[in-house]
Amino acid sequence: MIDIVTIGETMVLFYPFEDRPLKYTSLFSKSIAGAESNVAIGLSRLGKKTRWIGRLGEDPFGDIIISMLTSENIDLSKVMRDESNFTSVFFKDSNRYGDPEVFYYRKGSASSKWEPKHVQSDWFEDSKILHMSGITPALGINTLAFTRECMEVAKSLGLTVSFDPNIRYKLWTEENARDALLSLVPLCDIFLPGIEEAKFLLGDKPVEQLAKEFINLGLQTVAIKLGKDGAFGMSENGETYTVRGEKVSNIVDTVGAGDAFATGFLSIVADDPTNFSLKEALTLGNKLGSIVIREKGDWETLPSLELLEDTPIKSR
Repeated sequence: MIDIVTIGETMVLFYPFEDRPLKYTSLFSKSIAGAESNVAIGLSRLGKKTRWIGRLGEDPFGDIIISMLTSENIDLSKVMRDESNFTSVFFKDSNRYGDPEVFYYRKGSASSKWEPKHVQSDWFEDSKILHMSGITPALGINTLAFTRECMEVAKSLGLTVSFDPNIRYKLWTEENARDALLSLVPLCDIFLPGIEEAKFLLGDKPVEQLAKEFINLGLQTVAIKLGKDGAFGMSENGETYTVRGEKVSNIVDTVGAGDAFATGFLSIVADDPTNFSLKEALTLGNKLGSIVIREKGDWETLPSLELLEDTPIKSR
């Protein structure tokens, strides 16, 4: 049994080896990053069986991604390799005073060529949860329809569908982003927006009102990330819970915090998707989010189950 299937774009990441701006460095370190593979790595480290499905070029960058995800014990049996298109790459600039600036090279990539016809039912067999993000539908001409097909097939097979909007404003216009994402929300069971994303989709309203409106779209659960203030959750039966933010004395890099939250939240859901504790899911999601922002890296600092058990919670 696969606990969770994630589908999305993973890229090779290059960043300055030295702590200096991109334009002044000649040495780079390499890693990988992608919202869905970050979640797969995090859940695998927490003892869950995970499958990542992506579309990679038949190139060395695709090989790097395969190698690194294999080392994290992730099932890659459904990954597609594309001989005609390349694997995406991106660069992170060094920034000592806040989150790094990011430069993406992904237009025309293998990931942008997903189409609904590529979706196979055996991707989801013997699985509990599908997790996707709002990055995939923004990548290409047919990737919105592809995302919709994935969610519909997974639901028809009885999976719980989780969706993080993960809005990338550089990939599409605000109008297109809002229309596309709102069309996908009714297809998921669990929705994981940040507070600014929730307001972007539904307007500037109190968090509880936003949650109610999302639930009314057909969701079972919505968890709204509030940054340093924690998270707020609501279920379709009206249950609500607020978890307070944790104290973090030295915030280094907030990139990946949302994926870490999804990791913690979904690790609780995976134990019993039809009857999980909203309180426990929010608490663990919040805890993992606070861990990864203390160091650089999208997924490298995601903890193992043993390390997580040794990390105390310090609420504000």
